[in-house]
Amino acid sequence: MPAKVFCRKYQKEMEGMVMPPFPGPDGLDIFNNVCLKAWQEWQAHQVRLINEKQLSMINPEHRKFLSGERTKFFNNEEFTAAEGYVPETKKP
Repeated sequence: MPAKVFCRKYQKEMEGMVMPPFPGPDGLDIFNNVCLKAWQEWQAHQVRLINEKQLSMINPEHRKFLSGERTKFFNNEEFTAAEGYVPETKKP
């Protein structure tokens, strides 16, 4: 069972991840300070950014852009939104 973490994005204790999302210090920082819910939200947002802006993970500048946006997202700073994205509305 995943441990609880004090989530940087939601500013409260929430369910954490089972393991770091990727190797290295950034992955460990996210593992220790970001909840599973915030990570899943980031992943969905990241896919929208990659698709809309036609980013390539081979391009170092594109990876740097996503890393910066990820930091802003988790720190509740203003981050780049996918322009064409319209959130789903719940049906009654």
